[in-house]
Amino acid sequence: MMTLFRSILFDFLMFALVPIIGILGLPIALYSRGGTYWVMRQYARTVLFLLRVLCGLSVEVRGTPPQGNVMIAAKHQSFLDVMVLFLNVPRARFIMKQELRWVPVFGFYTMRIGSTPVSRGKKGKAVSAMTRDVESKKGEAGQLIIYPEGTRTLPGAPPAYKVGAGVIYTRLGQECCLVATNVGAFWPRRGWRRRPGVAVVEFLETIPVGLELHDFMDTMQTGIETASNRLLQETGFPVAPAD
Repeated sequence: MMTLFRSILFDFLMFALVPIIGILGLPIALYSRGGTYWVMRQYARTVLFLLRVLCGLSVEVRGTPPQGNVMIAAKHQSFLDVMVLFLNVPRARFIMKQELRWVPVFGFYTMRIGSTPVSRGKKGKAVSAMTRDVESKKGEAGQLIIYPEGTRTLPGAPPAYKVGAGVIYTRLGQECCLVATNVGAFWPRRGWRRRPGVAVVEFLETIPVGLELHDFMDTMQTGIETASNRLLQETGFPVAPAD
């Protein structure tokens, strides 16, 4: 019961801090994009501190986060992996759901760092619009983070990778760093309870430039899923064997 109470308190504070830190940091964010990153990192660090203190959940980062201009394809299981990625690469920007750009305060900051909103359900049109927006920002320094399944997934669920990540990879001509995680075993996609322990976000190998679309998709999915399942098994989470 106490774990649930602490989890609910944590979620309340996490959401309450968005307008508080966002509005207090607005002059800094408006001054420069670098200031925007600074404000967003203060929020993320504060949330992770509260998560550790209130819920007993901390995060371990494995591997070497990329520093240069690169695409990042990551497993997405909760808001936790978003914050960890953001804190560990210098100039992150995201492929994100269109709806998020209209969230008060939060949407302003995500667009300020150059994120690309995508309309779900429009398939071909959405991929084309996403690709155009990404290509228009190709000259900007930073790390483009995409979640190849398009949404948060339940830990151990069958993979559902979409072609959008592959299209961006072939059009950008950049290396792609893969990222695995098991955060969903501690912070579920739905529900209030935050399980204590140590969640892991792991930076994996980097896929070089030049693969064909099909080869890239296979390499990306195999790399992310294999490593994410391994991390889930470390927590004792039951994972179905691969076909």
